[in-house]
Amino acid sequence: MIIVRSYQSRTSTLAALSACLIAAVAGAANAAEPVRSVSVKYDDLNLGSEQGNKALYNRIVAAAREVCRAGSVDIRDLHVFADERACETQAIAQAVEHVPSAKLAALHLQRLPSG
Repeated sequence: MIIVRSYQSRTSTLAALSACLIAAVAGAANAAEPVRSVSVKYDDLNLGSEQGNKALYNRIVAAAREVCRAGSVDIRDLHVFADERACETQAIAQAVEHVPSAKLAALHLQRLPSG
């Protein structure tokens, strides 16, 4: 299960905005592991621009990979690989949902695998 939280400060348009990815590693073997989280800061980005949204999306993807432990997965173990990909996909979708940017949401829809 993956929970995504968003914290916003309304002192200025982009001041201190952050998305926090929180994930419990999937699978019964990992049930006893502590919850992992990565905070993604984006107060330095202009979410009104395409470039700013692309940068944020890349940060979210990197955080999801870290939380879901993409670097430690052996792709020959298809079950574990599928669990990692599902974790990553869900973490990204939930983080994007919690950021108030239609451009980010549109970018996410473009990047979703088709088929």
